[in-house]
Amino acid sequence: MGDDPTAHGGAGHEPGEPVSCTVRGGVADVRLDRPGKRNALDPAMFTGLVRVGETLRADSSVRAVVLSGTGRSFCAGLDVAAFDEMTTGEHTLPEAAGPAGGPAQALGQRAAHVWTELPVPVIAALHGHAYGGGLQIALGADIRLAAPGTLLSVMEIAWGLVPDMTGTQVLPELVGRDVAMELTLTGRVVDAAEADRLGLVTSTEDDPLTAALALAEDVAGKNPDAVRHAKRLVNLAGRTRLAEGFAAEQTAIRRLIGSPNQVEAVRAKLSERAPAFTDPA
Repeated sequence: MGDDPTAHGGAGHEPGEPVSCTVRGGVADVRLDRPGKRNALDPAMFTGLVRVGETLRADSSVRAVVLSGTGRSFCAGLDVAAFDEMTTGEHTLPEAAGPAGGPAQALGQRAAHVWTELPVPVIAALHGHAYGGGLQIALGADIRLAAPGTLLSVMEIAWGLVPDMTGTQVLPELVGRDVAMELTLTGRVVDAAEADRLGLVTSTEDDPLTAALALAEDVAGKNPDAVRHAKRLVNLAGRTRLAEGFAAEQTAIRRLIGSPNQVEAVRAKLSERAPAFTDPA
């Protein structure tokens, strides 16, 4: 990647940091990078996810994000050491970390919700395990692609807990309230095929990371203004009054029609050439 002028370090990655990020051609490749622990969540991982997510949110050159894990799993959930601490009373939740007025205040919530807050689409590539907090981080993505052997679980109940990283609020939207209730109360493990049927993942892919990067590259080639409006509008669905959603559509279309990137999209389409878009200011 070193000789590609469109590649840069994004949020950066120093040796030993648990989250890496590289941006190339408008696509941010974010990886949970604690393979020896199956990318289990510890304070450094939580902090790294929030830091990278917030950095990407402010980077107008980023047009799509791929979120994956190195090694054998996407993320196996909370580090077992934290559960040991709970039995002795030594484990405490970190202080509120979110911006004033934001819906996600706790650090764990920020680690999952920050991906929803990005103005560009986030695609999670899942493999191995996506358990507990790992699954909740994946739920923060807009699209989830899973390898056939992936195992997923709302596992908190097995440890006498409840999901506390936005999962209780996001999961019912994807699978329905009854299925979300059953998965949360039992903590049972589902494979990728069942997760696909339930709507927990978008699709199964033999190589989800390659598929996610290809999808992100495709999205990065579209009008970045339209992509940002599209994510915001779809995320309004069911969360605001219908009249407000319809009005937001009209506001977006009025801003897009005749704008430089929209004109470029039309000209490129008619000329059967690749468009040359300008990143948002």
